[in-house]
Amino acid sequence: MKEPPAPPEDEPPAVPERQSTPFLVLQFFVFPMAIVASCVAVFVVFGLIAAEGKSAREYLADVRSGGTNRRWQAAFELSKVIQGNKDKALQDPRFVEELLALFQEAEKDDPRVRRYLALALGRMGDARAVPALLAVLREHDAQADSETLIYSIWALGAIRDPAALPELVRLADAEDNGVRKAAVHALGALPGRDAQERLVLSLQDPVEDVRWNAALALARRGDAAGAPVLRGMLDRRHLAGVAGLTDEQREEAMLAAITAAGQLRDPQLRGALEELRKSDPSLKLRNAAGTTLDARPAP
Repeated sequence: MKEPPAPPEDEPPAVPERQSTPFLVLQFFVFPMAIVASCVAVFVVFGLIAAEGKSAREYLADVRSGGTNRRWQAAFELSKVIQGNKDKALQDPRFVEELLALFQEAEKDDPRVRRYLALALGRMGDARAVPALLAVLREHDAQADSETLIYSIWALGAIRDPAALPELVRLADAEDNGVRKAAVHALGALPGRDAQERLVLSLQDPVEDVRWNAALALARRGDAAGAPVLRGMLDRRHLAGVAGLTDEQREEAMLAAITAAGQLRDPQLRGALEELRKSDPSLKLRNAAGTTLDARPAP
């Protein structure tokens, strides 16, 4: 499920890179479609709010004292300002402390406020937010709002603090498909062998796009364990059998797999890329496959 909701290309950086809004729409295979739908609604209905040109601190004040609807809208807009990274207030160490305090105070508020504050914390990329975000993960069995959990998981992946590893590994086995998708995506951003080994296990997940996230993350590490999954992502016939995907989403999956395939020296993946360059009906995919092949000539 393209920013929970995807950094990719697909790896959330320590300071999240700028992405189009809503990022969940573009990275459809990272998060549950319910999250995608909510972000689309926010973008369509409230996307023009950004034209107000408010500062990060003004949005923070709106979150703190605005009306019921205004608070969550301001939290969403604040996350966009942080993504732009142009406001000088973001360089003030006290800003993260104030943002974090609001996040903790919002536990009993409209759930949307806390979701978008989690998104803002992830985009700040500051490890001071990790304990509060981990608290959401540890309490998830008792909370009704699974979307806040998923946003908090994404934020931990964006911050990339190894302290999140045990909880993310645990949630990679969660019963909820969306939670597993988010946890595997976040694990893909963490360094270390333990995260890599858990990603390999997720290649056997019963849910298709959990396996996709694992394979893409492993390819970024130069690990070819997910090559069979990537070959499926490059196969139009296989993708046609994946329920719930639009043509656009299939193409996005294939583009992600093309990029990942270029990071591995796998003869079968190379053969799949050559076939795409030669005969795929999409000019965009043919060009992407050709660019990837040209960048890594055959040995």
